[in-house]
Amino acid sequence: MSAAANSAMEAAQSVGSVMPALASCCFREEDGRERRRDQIIGESAPLKSVLEKVECVASTDATVLVLGETGTGKELIADAIHNLSSRRERPFIKLNCAAIPFDLLESELFGHEKGAFTGAIAQKIGRFEMADKGTLFLDEIGDIPLGLQPKLLRVLQEQEFERLGSGRTHKLDVRLVAATHRNLEDMVKRNEFRSDLYYRLNVFPVELPPLRERREDIVPLITHFVDIYSRRRRKIIEHIPPETISDFVSHSWPGNIRELQNLVERAVVLSKEGVLHNPLHTAEARPITCFSRKLQDSERALLPANLGIGRMGDCRS
Repeated sequence: MSAAANSAMEAAQSVGSVMPALASCCFREEDGRERRRDQIIGESAPLKSVLEKVECVASTDATVLVLGETGTGKELIADAIHNLSSRRERPFIKLNCAAIPFDLLESELFGHEKGAFTGAIAQKIGRFEMADKGTLFLDEIGDIPLGLQPKLLRVLQEQEFERLGSGRTHKLDVRLVAATHRNLEDMVKRNEFRSDLYYRLNVFPVELPPLRERREDIVPLITHFVDIYSRRRRKIIEHIPPETISDFVSHSWPGNIRELQNLVERAVVLSKEGVLHNPLHTAEARPITCFSRKLQDSERALLPANLGIGRMGDCRS
């Protein structure tokens, strides 16, 4: 087991057989935006390095590019940058570029005038305009189509734009935080992403480590999500078995924190008598194996009778 995993297991021992009162040490959703920074759970060295960068860049207006695998918490980092900045009292507008169809994305970003295209029955304010004087978070920036990238570049460079169907230029004061799980450098080499836009976005890169590289944070994350979902499901979780902690710590977490969060929610739903269910327990698959073996034994028993052979050994070629 790695040093990080050993540290995580030592932390697991501190959890003990009875969970501590988490109300005082974990983020509570009802506290609102003022404590969104508290959602970033963990004390590992890789995470501390990321948070140092966040605190360093937050006070500036520099464009930030947040990089990391799916589920590593890129939106939380963008939120922290906004909340630690001088713009924290201004709008924080979010847009997932991968969730908007290409023919609607330009209007979603820049807005449109009434009659600009079929179906444009009223004026629409775009996300850039909504974020004026505040922060715009563009998630999955690598999914923006090539045809739209020059317009995005112009907004970032000139801080001005036109709504679709309008010749009027609007000035902006927007701080951009972008995020992607894609390798934009490779996309530039394949001509799938404009190099000038990439360099404009890559002013201050912040790369988030995957959960497998910060295993010391797994136990605090478990207790954090157990606290949230036990309250939501109105369940009392008093005990997390050591084997459950061990399974969580040793898991590879391809889905990172999002996967852990979803598994903890499942575990809380399935928990009984105050003991956290282990959703990674592999013993549940054993009955299938036993059934398969019984089926193979039955087939072997029937095969000699069907073939008129006295012994299985006579079937060998």
